[in-house]
Amino acid sequence: MLDLLAGFVNELRNAGLPVSLTENLDAMEAVQHIPIEDREAFKYALGATLVKNNSHWRSFETVFEVYFSLRGPEYKIKEGDESELDEMWREMQEQMRQEGDSRGNAGGSMDSLTPEEIAQMLMSALMNGDQAMMRALAKQSVQRFAGMEPGRPVGGTYYLYRTLRNLDLEGMLEKLMEASRQQVGGELTELEERLEKDEYNDRIEQFKKEIEAEIRRRLVADRGAEAMAKTLRKPLPEDVEFMHASRDEMQSLKKALQPLTRKLAARLARKRKHGRKGPLDFRSTVRHSLSYGGVPAEPKFKYPRPAKPELMVIADISGSVAAFARFTLMLVYAIQGHFSKVRSFVFIDGIDEVTDYFKGEEDIANAIHRVNTEADVVWVDGHSDYGHAFEVFWERYGKDVGPKTTVLLLGDARNNYHASQAWVIKEIRQKARHVYWLNPEPKSYWNTGDSIVGDYGTHTDGVYECRNLRQLEGFVEKLA
Repeated sequence: MLDLLAGFVNELRNAGLPVSLTENLDAMEAVQHIPIEDREAFKYALGATLVKNNSHWRSFETVFEVYFSLRGPEYKIKEGDESELDEMWREMQEQMRQEGDSRGNAGGSMDSLTPEEIAQMLMSALMNGDQAMMRALAKQSVQRFAGMEPGRPVGGTYYLYRTLRNLDLEGMLEKLMEASRQQVGGELTELEERLEKDEYNDRIEQFKKEIEAEIRRRLVADRGAEAMAKTLRKPLPEDVEFMHASRDEMQSLKKALQPLTRKLAARLARKRKHGRKGPLDFRSTVRHSLSYGGVPAEPKFKYPRPAKPELMVIADISGSVAAFARFTLMLVYAIQGHFSKVRSFVFIDGIDEVTDYFKGEEDIANAIHRVNTEADVVWVDGHSDYGHAFEVFWERYGKDVGPKTTVLLLGDARNNYHASQAWVIKEIRQKARHVYWLNPEPKSYWNTGDSIVGDYGTHTDGVYECRNLRQLEGFVEKLA
């Protein structure tokens, strides 16, 4: 058991969950006080001690289902044994004989059932909410329809599709509703119709989960828990790359952004409050020394009062980097209270200031939508031209850059082979407090093809790879 838990914790770390040694020991202590045979209690005991972030729960569940798919009372039936499914089938046959149904004389085991008879049993199980029967039918359905082959490198989604296609669950809901109408001898009221439909939908979803669990159990038995966990491993929301995120991953990113901004705001406030000590405060030291008989045993210092910096954000919103710019703008504006002034500019081959779009806007997503639809960022053909955009910025707004200004440049620096006009960044750096460049591309892609990030980077305080929320969080702490 200890080896199993050690492998489980190691896989959680491989998936990106921050599990410390102390939390590992807490988990091992917790499972000593719950019944191991209670799968749900075991799962939530581990979750309570190992998971600290709600956005990590899905990854935890995936790893748990893989590592403990062969454990629990629901998996006690083995291939070739006299299973409880055959017993259920015989009981159902007896019931059908008593009701005068000729199918009750068929005899035999579940392996001899036709697909139509399996569908009939499934409908009965769904009607009655029989969890044991649904679990047994899920095992039989996977064995019958999935067509799983040992050693074949096929994902579980393929086997799930094959099983569900043969069961035709899409038409099962209407059959269940029709059976409910027949039971009451007429039409259901609107409320009854909705309640029945919701209940049957829940049962069908539960049956699908039983099928998924059975497929996963068989894949783990064939390939091993470590191999399956590696196959199913997905990045945490904070590790999803902005430029390659799917629609579902984008939603996860948005959900993860709010707690991230709260944490960063609190951290920046603490950092400013507990900054380095200033020069010795002689008067205060002497005054406090009276309690020690005039001995200055406790030196007092003057704490600096640093002015809040100004921030200018200049973001490329063309093509695939638009998602990166959107999340960065959202994060910066969520912590804008730590800057005396925040101004935003967006560009493609033209540039436009969009600061006013964010003023008085509670939902930053609406402001981002206005940026994408209303900003005047196209000069000629709508293809990135960093050089022209930077020239226009310097002509219009260069006078506003001062010694308190931190300039944040966002983009991949792919300039479509136009002139770089890197002198603009050099001029900005001479006037500004800091100039940083955030690039959403991997470092291995920098300065390849039409990327000229090196031309600009020599005139900045640093170019940072910023492909996900975790890297963005690490950089934002440098701004205050």
